[in-house]
Amino acid sequence: MPLMQDQQGIARLLRQQAALASFGSYAFREPVLFDILTEASRICAESLAVPLCKVCEYRPEQNDLLVVAGHGWKHRIIGVVVSSADVSTPQGRCFITGQPIIIHDIRVEKGFALPEFYAQHGIISTIDVPIRGYDGTPYGILEIDSPVEHCFNEHDVQFLTGFANVLAEAVLARRKNAQIHTTMKELATIVAERGALLEERAILAEELKHRVRNNLQFVNSMLEMHLQNETDDHQRASANGIIRRVITLSEVYEQLLGTGLGRTIDLADYLRSLCKRLPELQQVPEAGIRIHCVAAKLFVNLDTVTAIGMAVAELVSNSYEHAFPTATGMIDVTLQLSGDGNTAIVVVADDGISFVEKPGSKRHGVGLVRRLVEQVRGSATLSAERGSVWTISFPVTPPVTERVWDRDPWKFPKP
Repeated sequence: MPLMQDQQGIARLLRQQAALASFGSYAFREPVLFDILTEASRICAESLAVPLCKVCEYRPEQNDLLVVAGHGWKHRIIGVVVSSADVSTPQGRCFITGQPIIIHDIRVEKGFALPEFYAQHGIISTIDVPIRGYDGTPYGILEIDSPVEHCFNEHDVQFLTGFANVLAEAVLARRKNAQIHTTMKELATIVAERGALLEERAILAEELKHRVRNNLQFVNSMLEMHLQNETDDHQRASANGIIRRVITLSEVYEQLLGTGLGRTIDLADYLRSLCKRLPELQQVPEAGIRIHCVAAKLFVNLDTVTAIGMAVAELVSNSYEHAFPTATGMIDVTLQLSGDGNTAIVVVADDGISFVEKPGSKRHGVGLVRRLVEQVRGSATLSAERGSVWTISFPVTPPVTERVWDRDPWKFPKP
């Protein structure tokens, strides 16, 4: 007889181990947590030859244990019945202590305030094991119940604990998946909202671009009409200077709006575009005067690009007007970074008549150029050995802290 009992026990253990292995594979394939918990309840009940099994989830706000899945229970037990998460119930005591609870005959046990479903189902024997993840996060308990007195042993507890461990990992995995799914939905919503805002912003930027361009063209047309009727050379030169600054600002806005109202502009693109437009503003024959621009990509703020652009426009115009008495020659504009990358260097050079700067002179826009460069904490130096070579350097490391629309672009430095 003992040998037969041992053989039956071994066979039972093998069946339980096979059931646990099969369930582990199923649990990590099945995406629905309720189905996983329900299948675990069925397998546990059948493996231990009892009719009832349930899984209870701990609810922190209510401080109770809610039956969320099970096998063999009557109607309105799952999702309805709760137990106190304290030592007054077998489930609560198991959850609080973190230790399995075995009750062979609940009728003779003292110290428990049993929920009504025990009596409704005639429960006599029960085992509770905690469902707790490897990270220590509590989920709830797994409970076996029998209306017939059962002599449960440590092997049964180990079997249920194995199931509880698999359930804990399945719960953790589904929670993480749920969090990822929620995060992805939120991210998709944010991307959609950002896309809508960018589309709206692009429409507004395009409308603003046309308005600014039209307004600047209108101002430019008025100045050109004034210039046609002006006979005084000094007044014509002054009007030409204003037109040049309007065009310079126009190029700033073309670059700014072309990037979607960004906080920085590529100074290289701006200078190349400006150099293409400057020849058409000159009042001297330009067929024999060429302008060449080579610039390395460099993003700077609006104040910097405006100041440097105006300075370059003044220096190029000076070369056109004063460096080439024969109306032939070359003007080179270059932009590069210093070796340490902290300083930008703009060079405006011509191969015409060298210009000699007198101390304190404000002729040929020299004073304006220096004040413009000083606005961006830079310096301007002149070399006149072969033609005129202006070297403008300014720092590029300080971050942009001012919004581009806070500036008034019409406030020109006084010449």
